[in-house]
Amino acid sequence: MERARPNWNVNAQVVCETFDLAGGRVILALLALLPFLGAPVAALMIRAGRNACAVSAGLVVTAALALLGSLTPRVLAGEVVRERFAWVPSLGLHASFFLDPLGLVLAGLVLGIGLLIVVYARFYLAKDDPMGRFYGFLLLFQGAMVGIALSNNVLLLLIFWELTSLSSFLLIGYWRHQAEARRGARMALTITGAGGLSLIGGLILLGNIAGSFELTDILQRKEAIQASPLYLPALLLILGGCFTKSAQFPFHFWLPQAMAAPTPVSAYLHSATMVKAGIFLMARLWPVLAGTDAWFYIVATTGLVTMLFGAVTALFKDDLKGLLAYSTISHLGMLTMLFGFGTPMAAVVGVFHLINHATFKAALFMNAGIVDHETGTRDLKRLGGLASIMPISATLGVLAAASMAGLPPLNGFLSKEMMLEEAAHTPWLGQAWLVPAIATLAATLSVAYALRYIVHTYFGPRRSDDLGAPHDPPFGLWAPSALLVVLVILIGLFPATVAGPLVRATSTAVIGAEPPEVALSLWHGFTPALGMSVVAVIGGSSLLAVHFRAGSLWQRLGLPEAAAGFEAVVVAAVKGSRKLTVALHNGSLQRYLAFFIGTAIVLGFAGFWGVTHEGGTRPTLPVRALTVVGWLVLLVCTGAVLVLHRSRYAPLLFMGVISMVIALGFVFLSAPDLALTQVSVDVVTILLMLLALNLLPKETPRESSVPRRVRDAVLAVLGGVGMGAAAWSVMTREHHPISDFYWKNALPKGGGTNVVNVILVDFRGFDTFGEITVLGIAALTIFALLETANRGQAGRRLSRWRPARDLSPERYPLVLVMATRLLLPLAVLTAVFVFLRGHNSPGGGFIAGLVISLAVLMQYLASGFKWADLRVRPDHHALIGWGVLVAALTGLGALVFDVPFLTSAFGHFEVPVLGELELSTAMVFDIGVSLAVVGAVMLALAQLAAASKRAKQWAAKNEEEEARASQVRLSSVTDPGGPESRTSRARFSRMTDPGGAE
Repeated sequence: MERARPNWNVNAQVVCETFDLAGGRVILALLALLPFLGAPVAALMIRAGRNACAVSAGLVVTAALALLGSLTPRVLAGEVVRERFAWVPSLGLHASFFLDPLGLVLAGLVLGIGLLIVVYARFYLAKDDPMGRFYGFLLLFQGAMVGIALSNNVLLLLIFWELTSLSSFLLIGYWRHQAEARRGARMALTITGAGGLSLIGGLILLGNIAGSFELTDILQRKEAIQASPLYLPALLLILGGCFTKSAQFPFHFWLPQAMAAPTPVSAYLHSATMVKAGIFLMARLWPVLAGTDAWFYIVATTGLVTMLFGAVTALFKDDLKGLLAYSTISHLGMLTMLFGFGTPMAAVVGVFHLINHATFKAALFMNAGIVDHETGTRDLKRLGGLASIMPISATLGVLAAASMAGLPPLNGFLSKEMMLEEAAHTPWLGQAWLVPAIATLAATLSVAYALRYIVHTYFGPRRSDDLGAPHDPPFGLWAPSALLVVLVILIGLFPATVAGPLVRATSTAVIGAEPPEVALSLWHGFTPALGMSVVAVIGGSSLLAVHFRAGSLWQRLGLPEAAAGFEAVVVAAVKGSRKLTVALHNGSLQRYLAFFIGTAIVLGFAGFWGVTHEGGTRPTLPVRALTVVGWLVLLVCTGAVLVLHRSRYAPLLFMGVISMVIALGFVFLSAPDLALTQVSVDVVTILLMLLALNLLPKETPRESSVPRRVRDAVLAVLGGVGMGAAAWSVMTREHHPISDFYWKNALPKGGGTNVVNVILVDFRGFDTFGEITVLGIAALTIFALLETANRGQAGRRLSRWRPARDLSPERYPLVLVMATRLLLPLAVLTAVFVFLRGHNSPGGGFIAGLVISLAVLMQYLASGFKWADLRVRPDHHALIGWGVLVAALTGLGALVFDVPFLTSAFGHFEVPVLGELELSTAMVFDIGVSLAVVGAVMLALAQLAAASKRAKQWAAKNEEEEARASQVRLSSVTDPGGPESRTSRARFSRMTDPGGAE
C-alpha cells in the first residue's frame, strides 16, 4: 500500500502515483469484499440460532470498521491511499480503489450505522422473519455501498452502483408476502435501475472526454471536460443517475413506496446510505462538473424544488414512516441544492449536513420503528400521549426530531443556519429574493412536520384505546438510536471539536482545494440566516396549530399521486407491449423468417449500394458438363420439393437426392470428410423425419394466401441473388484465406494430415465442443417434448392417430431383420476404422458416431422398438453427458500444461507387434464427440419410437372399440330376438297392455 501527501490544486483532486500491488497489503480491496464474503456466512449461521446469526453479521461489520479505522488517521492527515489490480490489461482497465476523506465519510456512515442496524434488527425482527436472509441481503448491500465509496475506476463504480439497486430490491421486498413490499421493491428497482443506465452512458462519456476511466485522472481535467461539446450530454446522463438514486423530483416517488420494507431497512437505506449515493457522486464529481450555468440551474433548481415539495408533502402524511420518507426527500433536495450552488462554501455546508442528516434521520427511523413495534401502528391519528409511558423512546424521538427541525443546540440547527446563509446570497435568474424565500419556506415546513412528529406521537391525549399497553422496548432496540442521538447532541454542542476536522478534510476532497475558513459554532451573531431561522420556527409552530384545517384543505385539493401515475404508466406499457407481442409473435414461422430475411436483404443491399466497388480480377474456372448436370438436378429436385410439398414422403425422397448431389459436389471439390458427414447426417435425418412425419396429421394445412406466396417468392429470389452476389464477390477477388494457416500448421502443430479433422479437434475445438453441447441440448429438448406426448392436448391428438395406409401383415420382415443383424458388427467395425483414421485420413469422431447411430437405428427399424430397446443397454442421457464431459475434461487438461483450452498434444510411440503409432489427445476429444452424437441420435429415436408405439396402441384400441360397436349394431339388426330387440318389445308391451304380466 502506498501513501502520498496530497497536492491540492485549485480545481483538481489529489493525485497519487499509480502502482501495482504484488504481494503487498490489500486493505481497501479487502474492505470492499469483506461484506460480500460475510453475507453467506451470516445467512447460514441462522441454523445456529438468531443470536449467532446477528453476532456473525456484527463481527463482519466490526472487522470492516476496524480496517477503515486503521486508515482514518492517515486519511484525515491528508494522505490518500490507493490500490490497483489488473482487470482487463488489454484495454488498460484496472480495478482501482482509493480512500480520501470523502470516501471515508461515506464508508464510515455505511459501516458505522450498519453495525447499529445489525443490533437493532436483531431485536426488531419477529421470530417468523427469516433473519439469516435479512442479514445476508444487508451485507450484500453494505458491500456495494462501500465499493461505491472506494472505487477509483468509474466502470468498477458502475458495477457497485448496480449492485446497490439489486440488493436494495431484495431488502425492500424482504416481506415478500406483502403486496406493497413487492410493489415498492419493483418500483425502486425500475427507477434506480433506469437511472443506472443513464449513469453508465454519462460516466463512459466522461471517461472518453477525459481520456481515462480513473477518477483521480478525471478530476484533474476540469478545463478539457467543461470545454468539450459532450459536457452537457454527459452532465445530463450523470445527473439522471444521481437524481433517481437520491429521490429528487420528479423521481422521488419510489422512496415513500419503499417504506413497506422493515424499519431497519428504512433506517439504513433511506436515511444514511443508499439515498446518499447520488449525493456522494455529485460531491465526488463536483471539481469537474460544477461551476457552470448548466450545473447551477439544473442541480440547484432540482434541489430547491425537491426540498420544498418534500417538506409540503411530509407535513400532511399521517404515517410516521411516510412523514420521515418525505422529510428525507426534502433534506436530500437541500443537499442537492447546496452542491448545485457551485460555491466552495456551499459545498462545505453540504458535507456538514450530509453527516448531520445521517445521524438524526437514522435515529428517527429507528424511533418510528420502536413506536410501531410497541403500539402496532404508525398512524399519527391514533397515536399520542406516549411520553408518559415510553419516556426513553420519547426523549430520543424528541431530540432527533428537534435536530431535524433545526432547533438549537443540536447539529441540525448548525447546518440549517449555514444553508440559509448560503441561500441568502444566491440569486436565481437575477432574482436575489427567490432562493432565500423558498429556502425559508422549506425550513418553516420542516419545523412544522418535525413538531408534528413530536407532539402528535408523544404528547397530548391518547387518541386510541386499542393500542394495548405500550412501554419502552428492551435495551437492544433503543440503544442504537440513543448512540446516534448522543452524536446529534455532541456535534451540536462541540461542532468544531467533534466534526470540525472531518468536515474540513472532506470539504477539501470535494472542492479540490483548501476550503474557506468556517467557524462551526452555535452562535454567529445577528445574521440574515438567524432572522430566516426565527421566521421558520415561528411559522412552523403556527402551521402545527392550524394543521387540522390545513390538512382538510390539502385533502380537498386531491393532488395526483406520482406513484399512482407510475403504476398507470406501467400498466399501460404492459398492455401495449402485450398487444404488440401478440401482433408480432403470432406463432407463424413464416412471419418470423420473413422479418429476419427481409431485414438482412435490406441491410445487405443498402451496404452494397452505399459504397463504390469494382468487379473482381480473379479468373474464373471453366464449367464442366458434369457440374452443369449436377446443378440442373439440384434445381429440378428443389422445384419438385416446392411443388410436391403437400405429400408427406415425396419431398423427403427429393431431399435425399439433393443431399447426395451436394455430397458428390464435396467429393468433386476434394472434401471427402464433408461428403461422408453429409451422407451420414442425411440418412439419419431422413429416417428420423420419416418417423416424425408418420405421427403428424395426414391432412395438408391451409395454404398461404396468394399475396403471402408472392411475398415469400420475392424474398426468396432477392435473398438468393444477394447470397449469390456475395459469394461471387468473394470468390472473384484475391485474398489470403485463413486456410493457408491450417494447411501449414495442421501437421506440425496438430499432428495430423487430415486438415479438416485437425481444425475440428484442435484449432477450432471450442466450436466443436459447443456444437456437441447444442446437439445434446436439442436431444434433451426432443425428449422433454415427446415425454409428455401422451398427456394433455398432445395426447388427445395422438390418440386420434391412424396409420396412413394398411399395415403389412409381416411387421418385421425376416430378410431385413437378418441383414441388419449381420451388418451391425460390420458397421461398428467400420465406425472404429473411421474413428482411428480420422486424424490423418477422412473420418473422425463425428462420422464414427453417425455410423454407429445408423447401425443401431437399423435394428430399431428392422426388429422393432421393444426388441431393440431391450438389447441397447447404454442410457442415452448418460451417453450425452459422458460425451460432453469427456470433451470438456480433455480441454481442461490442456490448461494444466498452460496452453489454451482444447489444445491437443501428440506423439509417436513404439508399440510391440503394432509398431510405431501416433497417439494424440484429440482422440480422447473425438471419443467425447462420438458419445455425444450417438446419445443424441438414439435419444431422439427412442422418444419417436416410444411415441409411435403409444400411437399404434391407441389406434389398435380404437379399432377394437369400433369393431365391437359395429358388431353390436349388426347383431341388433340380424337378431330380432337379441337383447336390444327384446327390451324394445317389452317396453312396447307395457305401454299397450298395462295389466299384463307385470
